[in-house]
Amino acid sequence: MLTKKQLSELREHLEKAQNPVFFYDNDADGLCSYVLLRRFLGRGKGVAVKTHPGLDAGYAKKVQELGADYVFVLDRPVLGKEFVEGIKGFGLPLVWIDHHSTEEDADYENIFVFNPMKSKRKKSFEPVTYWCYKLAGREEDVWIAVMGCVADHYLPDFAKEFGKRWPEYWGNPKNLKEPFDAYYGTGIGMLARALAFGLKDSVTHVVYLQNFLINCKNPSEMFLELESNRSFGKKYRELKKKYDNFVNEAKRKSAGKMLFFDYGGDLSISSEISNELSYRFKEQVVVVAYRAGAYCNISLRGKNVRKILEKVIPKFEDSRGGGHEDAVGARIKTEDLERFKNEIAKEIGD
Repeated sequence: MLTKKQLSELREHLEKAQNPVFFYDNDADGLCSYVLLRRFLGRGKGVAVKTHPGLDAGYAKKVQELGADYVFVLDRPVLGKEFVEGIKGFGLPLVWIDHHSTEEDADYENIFVFNPMKSKRKKSFEPVTYWCYKLAGREEDVWIAVMGCVADHYLPDFAKEFGKRWPEYWGNPKNLKEPFDAYYGTGIGMLARALAFGLKDSVTHVVYLQNFLINCKNPSEMFLELESNRSFGKKYRELKKKYDNFVNEAKRKSAGKMLFFDYGGDLSISSEISNELSYRFKEQVVVVAYRAGAYCNISLRGKNVRKILEKVIPKFEDSRGGGHEDAVGARIKTEDLERFKNEIAKEIGD
């Protein structure tokens, strides 16, 4: 976990920054982390990062374009050498707030790293949203913090505080035994899922979403926005329909120890699909593959699935993968997809 001293040091970095840029992972945890810090600080610009595995040189150029004096990276497991070298060349401080297991920071000098997985006292994996809320300490923003946490499969200790303030969006706490109970069974969970769809929109509309959240007062305002014909509401309804069709199709493929589903098209939501399937089919290993030309982006969910992937991925040329213990992502050649499926099946005895 992060110590009080580390949170104090992080707060000092924020207060020194007069025109910071916040690069955040393109998911609800990343977005909510940025929004919490932006509402706390009252200044800075946010940029959603859509490249993998790290930030490319183009993001370093963005720092120069924005005239930033401080760089923060939120919820990204990999920075990337080109990006770090670019920031170093500008002579700017680089602060990395993350919660993934990584050793990449050992390759760089003069980077300020805040990661509970690197704690010398007690390693932990709380989402970046969790620590941004603890740092900012703005109780009125607890609903934003809960969105980011449950979206990243974590029930925070301040969920009870949220439930008391907005019970209509939390329901009966006795029914919320795990994070996905909140994510798929509450009003605030629905809003968190809506953010994932909103981040699939164009850069212009993602900026609109950022600005909306920075000024949004409560969950009720966000619900009204979803029902409107403005960009966020329209995109949510459009993608939700497609998403529901994919999930229903995937459910029909449930059999044995593995639920395997692959699809193509213009909508990359394998992570979102695999999350819901893993919640509905807890005893199975879920593998969802999005075919994007020559490569597939794959989301895997299940107990100890990271260990399974670590055994399998070296067998595939020009592939990569990693993530959390029970939730990982991988990228392989599309031509290897069937063999990948078979290798996973062998590992789980299916």
